[in-house]
Amino acid sequence: MLQVYLVRHGETVWNAARRIQGQSDSALTAKGELQARQVAQRAQSLGITHVVASDLGRARRTAEIIADACGCPVILEPRLRELHMGVLEEREIDSLTAEEETWRKQMVDGTPDGRIPQGESMTELGARVREALDSLLALPAGSVPLVVSHGIALGCLLGTIIGLPPYAERRLRLRNCSISRVDHQQSPWLAPGWIVESAGDVSHLDLPALDELQR
Repeated sequence: MLQVYLVRHGETVWNAARRIQGQSDSALTAKGELQARQVAQRAQSLGITHVVASDLGRARRTAEIIADACGCPVILEPRLRELHMGVLEEREIDSLTAEEETWRKQMVDGTPDGRIPQGESMTELGARVREALDSLLALPAGSVPLVVSHGIALGCLLGTIIGLPPYAERRLRLRNCSISRVDHQQSPWLAPGWIVESAGDVSHLDLPALDELQR
């Protein structure tokens, strides 16, 4: 059986400012750096052998902190990038027009063919993040990889593992630096292949990130 830990990156400046990131980038806040260190402390007890991360800066920095604590290098994987959100990237959510907000909502409300202009569909996202996960099956026996990616990307991945379409309504909250786990296994009582062991665990963290607070 292969166990894979999935971590959303730490809080960023744009998370706190409620700006849309997608595949654009912003630095971790001081809180985001602390969150990454808290994950790193917990990861030291998990026997992590590989740290694999999206090549976007916020995920890479989170991964570097974790990998340093675990004594292993960071492997960059572009397929773990966040959903490309097209013309809405770098925009403040509160500044969107009614039409632009409709485009954004299509990414979370179950619209099958939703796509922000010049952006990526959830189906395209789902295909590439699943490919990235499946590639970990080639690691040596006994490996325990930890993956650092993004909120929408990881939510889409977990949803597809439990049988939802990649564009399904987004109902899984993955806070900054939350930890999820998926296992590749053969069980008499579960479907063969990938299963979700846990999702969105934040027991190692303090207060939630600013972008996850109700407003």
